[in-house]
Amino acid sequence: MSRRHFALAIAVMVVWGLNFVIIDEGLKVFPPLFFVAMRFVVVLFPAILLVKRPRVPARYVIGVGAFSGALQFGLLFVGLSLGMPPGLASLVVQLQVVFTIVIAAAALGERPHQRQLVGALIALAGVAVIAATRTGAVVPLGALALVVAGSAAWGIGNVITRVARPSDAVAFLVWTSVVPPIPLLLLSLAAEGPARIATAGRSLTWSAVLALFYVAYLSTGFGYAAWAYLLRRYPASTVSPFALFVPVVGLAAAAIFVHENPSVLEIIGAGVVIAGLAMVTRGARPAVVVTGEPVALAAVPDEDT
Repeated sequence: MSRRHFALAIAVMVVWGLNFVIIDEGLKVFPPLFFVAMRFVVVLFPAILLVKRPRVPARYVIGVGAFSGALQFGLLFVGLSLGMPPGLASLVVQLQVVFTIVIAAAALGERPHQRQLVGALIALAGVAVIAATRTGAVVPLGALALVVAGSAAWGIGNVITRVARPSDAVAFLVWTSVVPPIPLLLLSLAAEGPARIATAGRSLTWSAVLALFYVAYLSTGFGYAAWAYLLRRYPASTVSPFALFVPVVGLAAAAIFVHENPSVLEIIGAGVVIAGLAMVTRGARPAVVVTGEPVALAAVPDEDT
């Protein structure tokens, strides 16, 4: 990999790693479901007017939009709003790699390598270590469960994307973003209420607006486009390991900006998760992921295995 492309890969990881503390800042003003809905609205315009509909069946567009879009981000943002630390969230969402392998095996009959199965168990053990150190007074286990569930939804979306195999990944990203806004806005009105949304509008700050633009344009637009660019030019085995740098940035950013100081056991658990994910992703072929969020890696076994 050239120095320029190496620097681009690191830049994407930094953007995605910072994404979690940025989301946390936006949630100080925006209700979580409304924030997610607005994220997709900003992604859509004006891109939807410039990009043709991808040549894949509508059911795949709807499926990915529902799982990798509405469910994944809805659960993540709600989990963060309920007290999930952003640094820890940047690590836990990595479990989408594990879920992708399990779901692909069940739904598509793809057989993972033994190394990947062992790595998945190690990664899950690391999350268990982290969860065991937490009490409801520090981080509600419900918030942790929501983020894990969001990772599972991402895994389902990854498998749907693998089946769809869109020829134009950017068009697929844009058109799957059509799906989440309306159901998320309806859920926001029902669960968060018009009054809370109106309050957010009246108390809007520059930091909240910048957070919205960051998650829509930098994290999704720049991040996803650059990641797809690298995957088109280098083998997946060269590009995909960079994704493991995301939780490193996420944990460091959380320590610096929101004073999230993990315990010794949490650091050990984080190391175990990263070690397990390194085993899972080693030699795995990523499917095309259309969310553009941290770790655009769907570790799916090679088709010839």
